[in-house]
Amino acid sequence: MPTPSSRPLALIAGVSLALLAGCGSSSDSGSDGSASASPVAADAVPVVASTNVYGDIVKQIGGDKVDVTSIISDPDQDPHSYEASTQNQLALSKAKVVIENGGGYDDFIDRMLKSNNSSAEVIDAVEVSGKTAPKGGELNEHVWYDYPTVAKIADSIAAALGKADSADAATFTKNAETFKAKLKPLETKEADIKKNHGGEAIGITEPVPLYMTEAGGLVNKTPEEFSEAIEEGDDVSPKTLQETLSLYSGKQVKALVYNAQTSGPQTQKVEDAAKAAGISVVPVTETLPKGEDYLGWMTSNVDALASALDK
Repeated sequence: MPTPSSRPLALIAGVSLALLAGCGSSSDSGSDGSASASPVAADAVPVVASTNVYGDIVKQIGGDKVDVTSIISDPDQDPHSYEASTQNQLALSKAKVVIENGGGYDDFIDRMLKSNNSSAEVIDAVEVSGKTAPKGGELNEHVWYDYPTVAKIADSIAAALGKADSADAATFTKNAETFKAKLKPLETKEADIKKNHGGEAIGITEPVPLYMTEAGGLVNKTPEEFSEAIEEGDDVSPKTLQETLSLYSGKQVKALVYNAQTSGPQTQKVEDAAKAAGISVVPVTETLPKGEDYLGWMTSNVDALASALDK
């Protein structure tokens, strides 16, 4: 789990913002991985989200009253190695509301906001979550896998949009309540996993899904040295790699929950070991797969986890 200095969403050299124009910036018009495009009102509130995960949640709440740009929108892009562009900076300069993950995940947002002297309302998802690093450990900043946190984020989005467009504030609040109600079945599914499989062991490649697996009462057996090295882009020591592989060859875990968005040779060895042992592999990602919205994506994730454990 990275600290703000380890493998943030954007690895930007220095503070220069004369960055690679056109690198991955896209408006939320259906090409960002969300399920569908929606009409945008002429006076829509301009919003920038660091990833299409938050961009989709904003659209669920703002409807046609928001014009959303999601900076990270490619499901094949490794968010940790993303380089922001001048197009991103332009979008941020026009935004009235900005939503970032925080926790060191997307620090480039803050850098560009300062460069623009932006007056946008900024929502930091990690701050909204209230989560902190455990004693002696590091913060798991992947808070969009924690559904109670996402409910809080929805309220913050509604409030920010209401400030920017007071005439539609009641609509934003109502839409947030509707969205939060749709999160409840996800929590119910997690509770069912905990009832049926609480205490069972799983493996991971990175901490991305841990809020979901922990809510399901599952125990992560992957050596911390392995998942931290993978997340930070470092090589895993031979000893740690063998210790990790033995979880699968020895059938010590029921499933591997695998971050498919940042795979490499060492994580491929883990996936191969799981498959060779007949252990289910549950792929997860950090951004929305093409054609899906947040709720559908998360439903698929929880259902896939439950199915893997039921085998």
